Amino acid sequence: MKDNLVRFGVAMESSLIEQLDALADLRGCNRSELLRDLTRAEVSRTALDKGVPAFAAVTLVYNHHVRELSERLTSLQHDLGDAVRSTMHVHLDHEHCLEVIVMRGRSDQLKQVTGRMLGTRGVIQGGAEYVAEDTLSLSNTGRRLHQHPGQEPHSHPPSHGHAHDQPRAPARAVATAPVVKVSVKRPAPKSARRKSVKGRR
Repeated sequence: MKDNLVRFGVAMESSLIEQLDALADLRGCNRSELLRDLTRAEVSRTALDKGVPAFAAVTLVYNHHVRELSERLTSLQHDLGDAVRSTMHVHLDHEHCLEVIVMRGRSDQLKQVTGRMLGTRGVIQGGAEYVAEDTLSLSNTGRRLHQHPGQEPHSHPPSHGHAHDQPRAPARAVATAPVVKVSVKRPAPKSARRKSVKGRR
């Protein structure tokens, strides 16, 4: 479903516009794209406070030598059941581990369990990123609107690094080693050997 583009005016202080333009240059976009990104982020943040379906990516850095810390973190994840979609565990050095936990559920519940994880004794550093499911539809299917001189703002499909409708290149020939047939003469059965010996007698 195509979402119509609506034009409207925004009044800002000149100093704030300069900062907006500097941020747009840093991100490699224009004012409109930056304002859309900032609006989506704020809509998502506000929606998360209402307990909406969301995703969370939690990062924990902790000392695994702290008594029962690993067991407590694992127990918290088991209590969540299917809400935990994926985990990654990395050994940083002899004492410290990095764990990334991806969860899906109600945003208020995800924030609650994240707070318990971050507050567990032995966790040195951590953080969380939340994404409300409803705001994913605001991303215009991953396409950025942009404008060429004399044209209306429009978008292009996102690039995947490969062409979908281009003719495929012919398959490359693969060199193979020649096949050599080797015949092996098997010894005659014992019964045949006995007959041969009797015949000689």
